[in-house]
Amino acid sequence: MILSFSGTGNSRYCAQMLAHRLGDAYVDAAYYLRQGSPARLHSESPWVFVAPTYSWQLPRVFRDFLRSSSFSGCREAYFVMTCGAEIGDAHRANRSLCGELGLACRGTLPVVMPDNYLVLFPAPEEGESKRLLAAVRPTLEQAAARIQAGEDFPPPAVGLPDRLKSGPVNRLFYRFFVKAKPFTVSSACISCGKCAQDCPLGNIHLEGGRPVWGKDCTHCMACLCGCPAAAIEYGKATRGKARYQCPPYQP
Repeated sequence: MILSFSGTGNSRYCAQMLAHRLGDAYVDAAYYLRQGSPARLHSESPWVFVAPTYSWQLPRVFRDFLRSSSFSGCREAYFVMTCGAEIGDAHRANRSLCGELGLACRGTLPVVMPDNYLVLFPAPEEGESKRLLAAVRPTLEQAAARIQAGEDFPPPAVGLPDRLKSGPVNRLFYRFFVKAKPFTVSSACISCGKCAQDCPLGNIHLEGGRPVWGKDCTHCMACLCGCPAAAIEYGKATRGKARYQCPPYQP
């Protein structure tokens, strides 16, 4: 079974492609996260957890969701992490998480996708985004072949900088960056409610036709990048930056 968490669609794209290649079921964790409920899932095939990389780790909200859920059947798990460049020492934490879940970790695969964290980085130009999406297909095809053959993903090369990024830097990221307060909405807002619909945590509601953010933001940028009127900004950090959403996966 392929279980994914996604904001602007990169991880959803990879999860759906793997599900198609493996002939396996695909489940979106947002269904459970919006309800605030754990999942009770069963699979006879290996578990494949697909998620973005947040400061060189799995998103905490997805990690905690996995911890609260139960997984019966197959006891093997693979991780696929979409990223703008690399995943640091995330595999160490994923292996530890599998130990908590009673699963055997078969590896973590980094998949480079168009960067969408507009708070710190610009989105790539359209041509570069298309190039990255084309390049990811053979990577995922090879991953599917390894999963079908029961092979581990290749072990990552990890050095001290990677351990620092996935350790202290990750903790500082959540302490100082992951906040909803800087989100603003301009007069361009058309009160369509798409931001509330797209939030995978159900953390946005409308008041007077305008979005209001709660305290459970995970900085997935789904609201900002999905706004059809480009009315949402994150302070001054996102002004003038192009928005990015991954197109739907097409077999």
